[in-house]
Amino acid sequence: MLENQAYHLVRHDMRPGDVIAFGGNSLFSRWTKLTTRSVVTHVAIVMHTKVLDDSSGRYFNQVMEATSHNGKRGVMVNRLSERLNEYDGDMWWLPLGDSARALFEQHKTAFFNFMFAQQGMKYDILQLFGSTVDALDSHPLFGRLSYNNEDFSSWFCSELIAEGLETAGVVNGVNASEVTPIDVCRFSIYDTKYVQLKGDLRPITGFNSMRADNWGQIA
Repeated sequence: MLENQAYHLVRHDMRPGDVIAFGGNSLFSRWTKLTTRSVVTHVAIVMHTKVLDDSSGRYFNQVMEATSHNGKRGVMVNRLSERLNEYDGDMWWLPLGDSARALFEQHKTAFFNFMFAQQGMKYDILQLFGSTVDALDSHPLFGRLSYNNEDFSSWFCSELIAEGLETAGVVNGVNASEVTPIDVCRFSIYDTKYVQLKGDLRPITGFNSMRADNWGQIA
């Protein structure tokens, strides 16, 4: 069930491991929407919540993402409120469901250790391209070009989030390098309610409907 809520009304309910989905309007985002047939073009993951800003005395939430932002390119931590204010497009909050949350809590130390070890690593545009053209994966000639074997020397957005969720025990046996942003949103790991934070009410087709175990592996 999709709801439309202002960020300030739900920010205190966000927890580490929750996913933030984006649907952009740039040329590349429009290409991603076309190739994946979805409204989602980018994903990030909530890292810390209720972080105190010493300069203002206010609290903020942080997300980690592999992206290009403010002249930087790679894996970075950003304030969610700033991303919300600056982003040209739609944004959704996807809270983990109870079962996934329990698994996350069991493995959260491994999750945080893994995620922060990736900070500053390069952004991988080539593997992102390969992940979004899955229709060619089984083709005898072009499959080698579109299918991604796991390679974590650099990251694209959904690859980073998928591997982080696997490190947290939330998904299993996933080829993270084949995971697109919409795939992350379709993994059946979320609460039944998700929230649109920015943009007109726009459902994510297939949200929370796809089993993530042993996903993206070639037979």
